[in-house]
Amino acid sequence: MRELEYPFDNSYILKHKKLLKRKLLEENNNYIEKKIALLGGSTTSDVKLILELFLLNYGIKAEFYESEYNKYWEDAMFDNEKLMEFKPDIIYIHTTNKNILEYPLITDKNSDVKAKLEREYERYSTMWNHLFETYNCTIIQNNFDYPTYRLLGNKDATDIRGKVNFLTRLNLKFGEYAEEHQNFFICDLNYISASYGLDAWADEFYYYMYKYALSVSAIPTLAYQIANIIKAILGKNKKALVLDLDNTLWGGVVGDDGVENLVIGPETPESQVYTDFQQYIKLHKDMGILLNVDSKNDEKNALDGLNHPDGILKPNDFIVIKANWEPKSSNLEEISKELNIGIDSFVFVDDNPAEREIIRQNFPNVGIPDLDSPYKYIKLIDHQGYFEGLNLSKEDYNKTEMYKENIERKKSMSSFKNYEDYLISLEMTSTIDEFTSNYMARIAQLTNKSNQFNLTTKRYTQAEIEDVAREQEYITLYGSLKDKFGDNGVVSVIIAHQKGEKLDIDLWIMSCRVLKRDMEYAMMDALQKEAKKRGVKEIYGYYYPTLKNGMVRDFYGLQGFEKIEEDEHRNTVWKFIVTDNYENKNKYIKVEDKNE
Repeated sequence: MRELEYPFDNSYILKHKKLLKRKLLEENNNYIEKKIALLGGSTTSDVKLILELFLLNYGIKAEFYESEYNKYWEDAMFDNEKLMEFKPDIIYIHTTNKNILEYPLITDKNSDVKAKLEREYERYSTMWNHLFETYNCTIIQNNFDYPTYRLLGNKDATDIRGKVNFLTRLNLKFGEYAEEHQNFFICDLNYISASYGLDAWADEFYYYMYKYALSVSAIPTLAYQIANIIKAILGKNKKALVLDLDNTLWGGVVGDDGVENLVIGPETPESQVYTDFQQYIKLHKDMGILLNVDSKNDEKNALDGLNHPDGILKPNDFIVIKANWEPKSSNLEEISKELNIGIDSFVFVDDNPAEREIIRQNFPNVGIPDLDSPYKYIKLIDHQGYFEGLNLSKEDYNKTEMYKENIERKKSMSSFKNYEDYLISLEMTSTIDEFTSNYMARIAQLTNKSNQFNLTTKRYTQAEIEDVAREQEYITLYGSLKDKFGDNGVVSVIIAHQKGEKLDIDLWIMSCRVLKRDMEYAMMDALQKEAKKRGVKEIYGYYYPTLKNGMVRDFYGLQGFEKIEEDEHRNTVWKFIVTDNYENKNKYIKVEDKNE
């Protein structure tokens, strides 16, 4: 919904929140449903209402628990039957500088200030540890906005007794805790309030009258940032950029002006803008975002432009380069097919409003920032929160190379007349094992990103994955895959719940990059072996259709399951009998023995 995309009108959202909610519910009925507990150190009613809107816009339908005014500590630390029955998936703790219990005094000694800092931090860290132990869910915690006044003026930032200094050091300690706990995320209130403008952010009238720790007009800005963290946790981030070239990555038109006259480099203010923008885009590659080009250009001109001596981005930084005179919508579809990821995974970046509108009409779920002046390109993309960072995995750092390797695999396949010979030529090896701490972040990431090969459509946070892995009645398996072209990393995950002699498959997902390469059979072999070891007699699989997972409608049949049930919504139940004469289905992958 355009009204909820940056840059949005805060006052419009606050005024029309009921209308916006009604429209969102009418437009979509395929939501991820999650329970979110909002523990507030100030009034949070409007925070909850506006957060709900942004989450709905991301395809997330939230059920909320909301603490009473300033009861966040009591709800967190003492047994609360309602909260415990609620069983939250995510807890968001909305505290601000108003909730600091002990600020330094001008008369304090250094040792007094340090003791206050430790007590304040320990109060929060004790609360977080208790929440993890009690609810084992994901926690989002605000850090602290700066105060509305500085008693010491500018020295408030450097004197140990200054509030600004105190809050800065406390924020750093919060950050250290976040670095050490993968299911703990900071909502950066310090940055958000500064970006909004501190004087406008903290309107004391609203605090004294209604106990809002921030001005009501700023609430959509805060709620948007919380929603960005939650949608990232639930795998709703975008995965790829598709970039125009002329007047987007550089100033000018390469085919008309020539490479030597393109506006990029250190010489002028405008050329520096494009250099910085290219640098910004290239940084996304390092965090696993897939870079691609969709440009109306002759391919030679496009490549010459990308090889400009002052350019930061080079042809090798991109996975797919479509430089031709075809409609950009067609090129975008082709890029989606070549990368084998959904259209809704892309962000389309183009300076031309007509091209943006064509993509918007054809693919409404593509991210499309409305670019204005080149001086604002970075801000307009960055503030959208398309690629909200969480826990980066090894696969993220190597993703560009992994996708390029996949393109090489496709080229190699075309040289074989026999598909079996192609599979043999790949020299594939796999490790299949129970969930381990080293791979928890990647496993959680895969469960939330896989749409086409996801039989039950379930989504798990990392905290939920870790919880399942600890339970003895669950079988958890991950599979990684290597071949002569490179390492695909973790590509498949199974979670199955044992109930005596029966086993229910709650989740079976696989990266579409490795479809039809026998990995699904290797995983089935491993699941059957583990089930037999546990005395399981019957395995049940479930398929719940979505708009994206039709490709696995008959998956269980191929694995030897029998369909025993189908309802009017085409949800199906499949049954597999565990026997002593099971024959391995995987023929082309060497599965390494973890015990060797």
